[in-house]
Amino acid sequence: QVQLVESGGGLVQAGGSLRLSCAASGIALRINAMGWYRRAPGKQRELVATITSGGTTEYAESVKGRFTISRDGAKYTVSLQMSSLKPEDTAVYYCNGEVVYYRGGVQTTDAWGQGTQVTVSS
Repeated sequence: QVQLVESGGGLVQAGGSLRLSCAASGIALRINAMGWYRRAPGKQRELVATITSGGTTEYAESVKGRFTISRDGAKYTVSLQMSSLKPEDTAVYYCNGEVVYYRGGVQTTDAWGQGTQVTVSS
């Protein structure tokens, strides 16, 4: 079973930067797309950025030009460099991975980290 563990959250002033990291551990055939989602207080979880195993990226409009997602495919780690942070970026950020494993056949499931808090003060 694959586990995802995030790190790097914290408190930062508006305009500042933070880098989130997520590392996968456990047994799987591979991890396809990996990404970051966030949930702000009183709001639904939303996609922030994703990256495929081939390196294709996708970003929410609200973070384009400010956030950069990257991954180390060999180590199954994914990072999110966040710059020009705004108070509206305040949320719990979750790492996600599409895990492919074998159990009586090839199976696919979504794995989630426990979340890391990012707070941006104005």
